[in-house]
Amino acid sequence: MKAGFDLANLSFAHADSIVKHLGIEFTDVGEGYLVARMPVDGRTHQPFGILHGGASVVLAESLGSTASWMLLDNPATQRAVGLEINANHVRSVRDGWVYGRCTPIHTGRTTHIWDVRITDERGKLVCVSRLTVAIVPA
Repeated sequence: MKAGFDLANLSFAHADSIVKHLGIEFTDVGEGYLVARMPVDGRTHQPFGILHGGASVVLAESLGSTASWMLLDNPATQRAVGLEINANHVRSVRDGWVYGRCTPIHTGRTTHIWDVRITDERGKLVCVSRLTVAIVPA
């Protein structure tokens, strides 16, 4: 991510989206990483009362796509869109928060690849995801 990026600049991007609906909050950014958290509650549960794997994938894709957007040379003429994602669900979570940390594997001209690690409040690994983002014209 670009040095000195202010997370307040992301508010427009998620005003009416799944990010807002699921309660995802971007909490930290630095050189080479972006962090967000997501509540584990009725919005993100599957029918058995644990974190839905799809919600973890939404968190992972939201992190990677946003991180790619933050790296665009010209966001007015470019878009960062998910091209492929995979996820391994390691541990279940019933309540509280999960935290995703996104770091780059590759940031090229037309594709970015991100490693996303999602942990619970105790720092235990919940999900590992890899996202490929396409950089396309707006």
